[in-house]
Amino acid sequence: MKLSDGFRKKGFSIGFVPTMGYLHEGHISLVKEAKKRNDIVIVSIFVNPTQFGPNEDLKKYPRDMKRDLKLLSRYHVNTIFSPSVKDMYPDGYKTDIEVKGLSDKLCGASRPGHFKGVTTIVAKLFNIVRPNNAYFGEKDYQQLLIIRKMVQDLNMNVKIVAMPTVREKDGLAMSSRNTYLSNEDRIKALAINRSLKFSKMLVRSGVRSSTKIKAAITKLMKTAKGLKIDYISICDPETLDERSVIKGKTLIATAAYIGKTRLVDNVVVN
Repeated sequence: MKLSDGFRKKGFSIGFVPTMGYLHEGHISLVKEAKKRNDIVIVSIFVNPTQFGPNEDLKKYPRDMKRDLKLLSRYHVNTIFSPSVKDMYPDGYKTDIEVKGLSDKLCGASRPGHFKGVTTIVAKLFNIVRPNNAYFGEKDYQQLLIIRKMVQDLNMNVKIVAMPTVREKDGLAMSSRNTYLSNEDRIKALAINRSLKFSKMLVRSGVRSSTKIKAAITKLMKTAKGLKIDYISICDPETLDERSVIKGKTLIATAAYIGKTRLVDNVVVN
């Protein structure tokens, strides 16, 4: 906080990229944008335990601080903030932040308490880093929406900047969890993006029924044996309320398991 205060007193703008580490090109796209638009860039690396459920992958979540630091050094990031769990959640810690109405839908329905953990840690990081601008990827669309709402409701003096989803050459949305996938699993995972692209094509061809589009997505995704659909949502991009008919800007979002690996992706249609 003192470091950030010093930057601000000098009139420097601060761009902030919060991460859980094991960085990939999606994270780097955020860093590059922050470098373009700000005098100072701060990246946090913290695997936040409060956003993982009891049976999720907290212990095996990929970590490689040496690799991350080497990667960030190429982009001349000014400061890397990597606190311990004890730093962020000291003994006696009892405060949570939750955005009601958005946190219990889509991924929130499958992962109770997940977004409470996300908003709590992001709020704490904002208070420590005190950024002018913070950068998030659109792959985690619901997370982005929830953080924007938190910032608005709590009058936080930070601008949330959304950046497009970065994909592998084969179309798979970049994620630290992709490292869990075998070569065979990766091929199965491609059905997720392929289905979303197909849904976009259907909308462009005039199909507006959510039921028909969900049926088409489901059929295509199930061609990948071993892929288990968590949810397919066709909803309002601001409220996440389900839509029976696509009218205006609409979010089509999905989550699916490849074995034990849970992947998310989305597309916005109009």
